[in-house]
Amino acid sequence: MSHSAVHTRPTVMAVWLVIAGTIGWWAAYSLTMERLHLLENPGSQASCDFSPLVQCGKNLVSWQGSVFGFPNPILGLAGWMAPIVVGVAILAGARFARWFWLLFGLGMTFAFGFVIWLIAQSIFVLGTLCPWCMVTWVVTIPSFYVVTLHVLRTGLLPAPAAVRRGADALMSWVPLLAVVSYAIVAVLAQLRLDVLSSLF
Repeated sequence: MSHSAVHTRPTVMAVWLVIAGTIGWWAAYSLTMERLHLLENPGSQASCDFSPLVQCGKNLVSWQGSVFGFPNPILGLAGWMAPIVVGVAILAGARFARWFWLLFGLGMTFAFGFVIWLIAQSIFVLGTLCPWCMVTWVVTIPSFYVVTLHVLRTGLLPAPAAVRRGADALMSWVPLLAVVSYAIVAVLAQLRLDVLSSLF
């Protein structure tokens, strides 16, 4: 692992982290406000409840919406600050130690796994598509890919040279990987929920 490989400033990734973090934080904030509204007004509807299929309310009041004993959006309010801070720090010239990148990568892996679980719960158990939740999915998936590939290609996570080269090559393909991931989710939603027939 070369010294320069670890300390190359990943500017494009930094910009993405700031954008994704801001979007994700806003989605978490919006969901938090919706949850507070439902708590203050029992029996009311959330403003993002557009139909029995496209809605936030059912997700927010379900046990899946408070997995850790508090509303999931609160986790997002705290969690999305990390990519914003990391991205801004990189743009400002900060360099992070290997342990920091590994912890950050672990955090993104947790976020990705949690989102995959929430997608499955939403589609296969709750039978809904929560608008603000989907915004979170849209930014979490590519953020995980970007951070994971960065950690691999720089050698921060020990891996064979071929894996590092492959990760470096895949970095430019992250947009396509994200689109393919969205397509898989869309197909699953269509097969399970028949989304198209409910829209037309």
